[in-house]
Amino acid sequence: MEDPRIRKFAKFLINSAVGLQNGEKILIELHGSETTLMKALVQEAYAAGGKPFIHIFDYDVEGALVAGADAEHMAEIASYELERMKDMDAYIDIRATTNISMWHNISDEAQRRYRQYYWGPIHLDQRCNHTKWSVLRYPNDAMAQLAGVSTEEYEDFYFKACLVDYDKMGRAMEHLEALMDRTDKVHIVSPGTDLTFSIKDIPCSGMHGNRNIPDGEVYTSPVKDSVNGYITYNCPSPYDGFLFRDVRLEFKDGKVVKATSNNTEYMNEILDIDEGARYVGEFAFGVNPVINHPIGDILFDEKIAGSFHFTPGNSYDNASNGNKSAVHWDLIQIQTPEYGGGEIWFDDVLIRKDGLFVLDDLKCLNPENLLSEDE
Repeated sequence: MEDPRIRKFAKFLINSAVGLQNGEKILIELHGSETTLMKALVQEAYAAGGKPFIHIFDYDVEGALVAGADAEHMAEIASYELERMKDMDAYIDIRATTNISMWHNISDEAQRRYRQYYWGPIHLDQRCNHTKWSVLRYPNDAMAQLAGVSTEEYEDFYFKACLVDYDKMGRAMEHLEALMDRTDKVHIVSPGTDLTFSIKDIPCSGMHGNRNIPDGEVYTSPVKDSVNGYITYNCPSPYDGFLFRDVRLEFKDGKVVKATSNNTEYMNEILDIDEGARYVGEFAFGVNPVINHPIGDILFDEKIAGSFHFTPGNSYDNASNGNKSAVHWDLIQIQTPEYGGGEIWFDDVLIRKDGLFVLDDLKCLNPENLLSEDE
């Protein structure tokens, strides 16, 4: 028997997250073997008058393909899928691995080729910029283990986080968007962090149930060469099967000039994939009121209320600073008191302290207000 939350979620994804319209084509991809949500999405796509296309990846088989492909063959594989993506109006990806370390045995070199010749062209360039898309995890045993809770507990958390009141969140975001649109200088101070940059004339967007799910971020990008100082990220961050901790970046005129972590060598290999990987492509506030601690999955952790992410790599076309890269790595710092606190200043005015917005017209974005039933 289908969990009624699955059907509610599928309706939301098709009708709200990607806003599928009559006659539009949607590619629904599944990485894994749990097909319940995928089937519901196909049915809801038809109900909306859309034209669903499907593609199911087996992580193990796909891993074998990635492990054996040289750069030329990886680009050949990508060329076929890129043409299909160009033909789509919308895209949903369900990531349902039964083992979060499934690709741990694939070499760093092979995973770099995958990022550079496959993921970059198809997803960072085409899908992110030219389709209505949503990417999500599936609440299975592996995700529950990652979060350190039972599967039932994780399912409850998952659906609460994914189906918050996005309309209310969107109205609250308008105040922060307006402030960001007129802001030049940003200054961030916290333990191990003293960072300055400009967001002058870079567009910003409030994401409230209209991209990757769970949603809840307001993002822009820094002026490419304006970033100076240093930042220490206090949220563990997975990348290609390795969990990075204690990441520290130093910037000079926009470029990462020093990068250290619990695997400094591998980290610098990632940042050397191409020229753009050492510049920042996104700066964003996390505001999802249900998510208050990291679980080791970026799709959730970047939405933590009281966090921000500062992302080496590619910038999105709708908030572009001109930086292009096969990397887009949402590294996260949490500024709530239990994670050390911190301050964010806009043009020498304090706007957020210890994870809470302090300006009157921004307090509506604080968790207690987003979760309250009163407007």
